[in-house]
Amino acid sequence: MFLAKIKWLLLIQTSSLLLNIVLCTDPILPKKTYIVQMDKSAMPGSFSNHFEWYTAKISSAVSNFGHSGTGDAEQERVIYNYQHAFHGVAARLSEEEAGQLEEEEGVLAVFPETKYELHTTRSPIFLGLAPGGSKNVWSQNIMDHDVVVGVLDTGIWPESASFNDFGLSTIPAHWRGTCETGRAFDKHHCNRKIIGARMFYNGYEAATGKINEENEYKSPRDQDGHGTHTAATVAGSPVRGANLLGYAAGTAQGMSPGARIAAYKVCWAGGCFSSDILSAIDQAVADGVHVLSISLGGGISPYYRDSLSIATFGAMEMGVFVSCSAGNGGPDPISLTNVSPWVTTVGASTMDRDFPATVKLGAQRTVAGVSLYKGRRSLSIQKQYPLVYIGSNASNPDPSSLCLEGTLDPRTVKGNIVICDRGISPRVQKGQVVKNAGGVGMILSNTNANGEELVADCHLLPAVAVGEKEGKAIKQYALTSPNATATLSFAGTKLGIHPSPVVAAFSSRGPNFLSLEILKPDMVAPGVNILAAWTGDLGPSSLTTDHRRVQFNILSGTSMSCPHVSGIAALLKARHPEWGPAAIKSALMTTAYVHDNTRNPLKDASTNSPSTPYDHGAGHINPLKALHPGLIYDISAQDYFEFLCTQKLTPTQLKVFSKYANRSCRHSLKGPGDLNYPAISVIFPEKASVTSMTIHRTVTNVGPPVSNYHVKVSPFKGATIKVEPNILKFNKKNQKLSYKVTFTTVARQPNPEFGGLVWKDGNHKVRSPIVITWLPPL
Repeated sequence: MFLAKIKWLLLIQTSSLLLNIVLCTDPILPKKTYIVQMDKSAMPGSFSNHFEWYTAKISSAVSNFGHSGTGDAEQERVIYNYQHAFHGVAARLSEEEAGQLEEEEGVLAVFPETKYELHTTRSPIFLGLAPGGSKNVWSQNIMDHDVVVGVLDTGIWPESASFNDFGLSTIPAHWRGTCETGRAFDKHHCNRKIIGARMFYNGYEAATGKINEENEYKSPRDQDGHGTHTAATVAGSPVRGANLLGYAAGTAQGMSPGARIAAYKVCWAGGCFSSDILSAIDQAVADGVHVLSISLGGGISPYYRDSLSIATFGAMEMGVFVSCSAGNGGPDPISLTNVSPWVTTVGASTMDRDFPATVKLGAQRTVAGVSLYKGRRSLSIQKQYPLVYIGSNASNPDPSSLCLEGTLDPRTVKGNIVICDRGISPRVQKGQVVKNAGGVGMILSNTNANGEELVADCHLLPAVAVGEKEGKAIKQYALTSPNATATLSFAGTKLGIHPSPVVAAFSSRGPNFLSLEILKPDMVAPGVNILAAWTGDLGPSSLTTDHRRVQFNILSGTSMSCPHVSGIAALLKARHPEWGPAAIKSALMTTAYVHDNTRNPLKDASTNSPSTPYDHGAGHINPLKALHPGLIYDISAQDYFEFLCTQKLTPTQLKVFSKYANRSCRHSLKGPGDLNYPAISVIFPEKASVTSMTIHRTVTNVGPPVSNYHVKVSPFKGATIKVEPNILKFNKKNQKLSYKVTFTTVARQPNPEFGGLVWKDGNHKVRSPIVITWLPPL
């Protein structure tokens, strides 16, 4: 039973919540980094500024344990001062000092340092943004707009052609950011495209020790490549002839090529730390960004214990749209990160482009796969090579079949094509292991966790990835035939793939167990095999043994889908500067589509069956439709706070979101489901006596002043639905009208039911996904 499984997973995840948060302890010092949130309004009049007061609080906690006067001054304990999207400091404290500090007057919360991980072209054409034609968004005189996107990531490679500033006007007058310098990064590396570049490493160094500047750039320069790729996807300038070793050739450009980029380097070789991320958000808001693109995650915690959630709430209050990756934990349910209602949570989907490759077995059977291998082509001609599988069972991978370091015997592998199972180690690293052992090629087989989804990689030896079913067949052939052979061939780039888009198997899934009433993810966007700019310091496989250097690379992950939405949000902000974060999110969600290019429902790559809103949210983004959504569901900062008031938080827990002293619960929502969210998730409680529930929504007319919208609701087995009124009559622009939806149970269902509510005026279709869940009896 689905719901029984969900409840079991909820219990597991709740009980192991702290296991999802990596506490960054120093192996030598008895202190850790803590983020201390302060009530700014509580500062006594005896202090001249807030930082002086914050420092005094730290000093008090330290002296209470007799740690003062030892050369470890309180000023040295403080590594960050937060004052825009968040108020407080990050400081090095012992566990006892942190506990003492949490009891101090004016201290709202103390959070231990959290480690985050990165969630690791054709997409403009696929999304309908291609140059040419009457609907070209980029041709409508917004190339010189002043929208700035802040990208929190691994930095930026400024020499990339994707960051040339040709045709851009002067730097926006409102911009308050700067270009920080450091190793291999000077002021001149910024221009009218990269208008800001900063680095944040105090938390990282406090947890891991000083950065080795010989091995890593202690500057905004991107050594990893991830940040360059995401920044170029957001707002890269057009580059003709872009490709990866001949694959995916064409013009590469970001979703909003006229937007400006501000790079905030928060991720280093050893990870991304919450105190650094928090400082970057705080600074980005002060600098004047309009959009924040955050392709990383660090597990999930209650809203009031999640420093990223609190900081993004502050950014939202200041009018900043925040886009976050959903995570790569799919296809498991409840695998989402970044689930706060005020951020836009983005899952990943495929495009209609592929990189086909084939495995021809000695038995003359040919199996389809994918690959980005480009090199010696001897395996793609007539000769068959011996085929070996080190595992003992085609259905169950074992350590040797995973091709981990040190598991392959050259006497068995040399001169052969080796079958390797996915899992544990990076896909390209398995090929390196095979190559080191003398293998001539690799077949990378999906396991049950990956299903039939195929992700292409730029391998260091001839290699083809195949799905789970075909992988089993190939392994069985190798195990049972004494003379098993195969050859590999590579077919380049293929367009017009059907069906597409498809929800990526790795894309993290809902429901959102913190608040089942808030449907997450919000939407999906291209995140599989995305071509974008790359660092000049690392090969396309990201392995240190890869000495190839490329200007563009192809990557997959929700890290890639997130900047697609960030860039589209920048376009919407440029066209509608008066829209706030919720309006932009609403436009993206209510215009998203839920059918592929074969006009069938979107599919889930892990099962090859229709996906659900737990997989794709409101659907796949449709930028052209989002520019003119007709109606929007707007949400103010106070509305979000009212949602938090329904979450059974204590006054102290609520106060971490109350940046302003006058923010208090007005109890305007009857329940969390009444938040004016563009998606509807109705939860019937365990009590069977509750048979009817009503939720409320308010829409704002951003289309023609005079318009009439009629409602249409999909049928459900378990409930009847009544919408009142069923016609919305607008007579002016920006007019707000409310409606209510009553759900009445007919027959409680064991699994959630999915559908949609659509308002139509003959030109616009404003769609909200609906999820109805009947919780099983306790």
